[in-house]
Amino acid sequence: MATVAKLKSILIEDMNLEDIAPEELNADTVLFGEGLGLDSLDAVELVVVIQKHFGVEIKDMEEGRPAFQTIGTLAAYIDEKTAA
Repeated sequence: MATVAKLKSILIEDMNLEDIAPEELNADTVLFGEGLGLDSLDAVELVVVIQKHFGVEIKDMEEGRPAFQTIGTLAAYIDEKTAA
C-alpha cells in the first residue's frame, strides 16, 4: 500500500490537483473523466511523472491503458514493474 500513498501525493503535487488532499483519494479513485478529471494531455504527463518517481517506463499506451483506470490499478502496475 506504500505505492498508493506515494502515488496520491505525487498526483496531487505533480499533476497540480489543487483543492484535493491525499486523504480524499483512495485506491478506487478514477484517474480520468469524472474521477480526478485528468485528460489525454495529462496522460502523457503522467507517463513522465511515473518514470521520474518510480523508474517505470510506459512505452505503449495500449499497455498502459489498463493501468490508468484508478489509483489502485496504477499502483499495482508500478509494483509489478518494479518487482520484475
